[in-house]
Formats: sequence, structure tokens, C-alpha cells
Amino acid sequence: MRTSWIVGVLTAVLLLGACSDPSDGPETAPPTPDVSRAATTHQRAQSSPSPSAAAVAPRVLYLGDSLAMEAQQVFGQELRRELRATYTSAPYSGTTPCDYLEGTGKKSLVPDRDKAAALVRALHPDFVVLQFWGNAWGYTWCMDGISHAASPQKYFSRYRADLRRLTDQIAAAGGERRPRIVWVAQGPDPITPDRVRRVNELYEEQAAASGDVVADAGATVAPAGSRYTWVQYLPCTSYEHEHSDYCTQPDRDRTALHLDKDYLHFCLAPTTSTPRPCPARSPGILRIAREITRVIGSS
Repeated sequence: MRTSWIVGVLTAVLLLGACSDPSDGPETAPPTPDVSRAATTHQRAQSSPSPSAAAVAPRVLYLGDSLAMEAQQVFGQELRRELRATYTSAPYSGTTPCDYLEGTGKKSLVPDRDKAAALVRALHPDFVVLQFWGNAWGYTWCMDGISHAASPQKYFSRYRADLRRLTDQIAAAGGERRPRIVWVAQGPDPITPDRVRRVNELYEEQAAASGDVVADAGATVAPAGSRYTWVQYLPCTSYEHEHSDYCTQPDRDRTALHLDKDYLHFCLAPTTSTPRPCPARSPGILRIAREITRVIGSS
């Protein structure tokens, strides 16, 4: 964290209102972003499925932080192509699970209309996919200043409690048609690798307690046999070889997961001050989206 590389990384993360965990993160929360309703996308299958296909095509709601923000378009494409899904996304950069809880009032980066329970009541999804890095520096007001750097145990206790509350609110909103929650396990973090490991364990714990599921998408962006080792490049998969735009260095049989100055995000286009879906073909995003889609299809 004391190197110039980490300073550059932190700058890039802050531009997107992201969710990394540097020990010297901002002490005060940022102003509420001016995110219009247009930031929420609602997309249906491009073609009319047969009656039998329509009976099993899932309705999927995708919520989360900057990782979901950058991946939302690619994830929707995968869901429609593979599962003929009806898809809605409402990610907000810089958020953590408490931002999607109802009852937070103004202490949230997510407006009331896009709280998880509100969207479940409106859309009746079959699956709610939740992807959070685990905002660890008190960036958002709803964390009440609790950060991993200052108090790891208090941070994990609060995070666990928020996962339970969010699960309960989604279940209550779904009623007899309770959606299944898909928690997305995160990839490696070069700064505090054990924090991500613990957060992923909390997702596993909560999913097991409530009959939900974890999509270990983070494993697809980690080296084989070394789940929590961060790398910028990985060997190209067979899919990436077949789709050459996703094998960024074919002469070295490897593909890029991150830009040089951004260890957190998987978009191979620079971050901007206005959060947006990733505009560049990015192997890490596609790997994550394909794994979440696979888990939904098998659930």
C-alpha cells in the first residue's frame, strides 16, 4: 500500500466509486451519485422461445457494486443466449449489502425504488444475483464508519448481519414465490487476500443457512490450485482460443484480466468518473458472467 503502484490503483478505484479496501480510504462518505432510473436495465430474450422453453426461462435480477456495474451488459447477454432469461440489473458503484436494505433512509447509495425488496416485489424474479466485493473502508454511509482496516472483527460481524437482513427482506418480498439468491464469490485481492476469503466464507455460510447458492465466479479469475493468489494474466481457456478477441496475448498463451493500474476491476477499458457497463471485450468479465449463468442454469 505504500508503493506508488498502490497509490495509482487507489486513484483508479476512487474514480469509479469502487469497493476496494485500502487502509487509508476516505474518512467521509461521497455525495449521493446522480444515477437516473435509466441506469436500471430491463432486457428480455431477443427471440420468442417455444412454449416448453418459456416455461423454464428464468427471471433474473442482478444487483451489486462496481463489479456488477461493469459486468451487467455481458451478464445479460449470457443469460439471454444460454437460458433465454428475462433480465433486470440495478447495480450501483461503491455499494455494499447494506445499501440494498430497506429502512436505511438517506444513509445509502441506492435509492428506495431500487432496494432489493422493492425490486423483488415489482419484478417477481426467480433469481436475485448479488455481487459485492465487500466494501471495506466505510465508503458508504450505511456501514456507519465500520472498516476492515480499523476493526476486522467488527467489519465481519456487521457484514454477516447485513447478509442475513438482506436475505430476510428478499424472502419476505418474494412471499410464496421467494426467489433464490445467488451470492457471487469474489476473486483474489493482492492487498488483503484473507479479507476476501472471509467474505466468501460468509456468502457460503449465508447460502447454506437459507437454502440459496454461491457462484464461485472468483475461481475463474484465479490460478488453478491457488484460489486466493492474485494475478494479472492467466492462460487462455479453450473458449478464449476459439474466440480470439478474448485471448489478449495468444503468442504467450495468456489473457489479461486487469489493466496495469487497476487490480480490482476486470474491465479492460479505463475507469471513468461516471460508472458505466464495460465498453471493451474483457476476458475476466466474461469468465465471471459465464460462471454465474452456469450456476443459475443448474439450480
